[in-house]
Amino acid sequence: MYIEKYNRQKAVEYANKWAYKRNPDYYNFDMIGGDCTNFVSQCIYAGSNVMNYDKVYGWYYNNANDKSPSWTGVEFLYDFLINNKGIGPIGNISDEPKIGDIVQLSFDGQHFTHSLIIIAVENEKIFIASHTLDSFGRDVNSYPYKKIRIIHIQGVKK
Repeated sequence: MYIEKYNRQKAVEYANKWAYKRNPDYYNFDMIGGDCTNFVSQCIYAGSNVMNYDKVYGWYYNNANDKSPSWTGVEFLYDFLINNKGIGPIGNISDEPKIGDIVQLSFDGQHFTHSLIIIAVENEKIFIASHTLDSFGRDVNSYPYKKIRIIHIQGVKK
């Protein structure tokens, strides 16, 4: 296994294309809990071009009924990126945001419930794209969050 570079530009290009639409290749989870992490996973996949099909610890999407919890679940995605020992993207918590990295927000200060992708960082401001509340170029500080975490995508194991 070796680590390849994560293509941040491709992740952001995907976010730009699909922020206000839904890719028909993926189920829209808006009506059953939200589509934010599904959208972020699609963006990460656009930048990594590999899924991890491990049935217990993986990160993959075949269809709405055959996907890993980490593809659509905020905490599950965090756990996968931080702890991934197999193929696929790997990440760490960072305080230096870069385009293509992931932001997760907690609105109650205890549970992280929203995933967003960073599309720009300017003058120490983070601008994101997201689904559920569809956005592109929104300042992350416009959300009423109590906690924020940034997951830096370090690379992609292949």
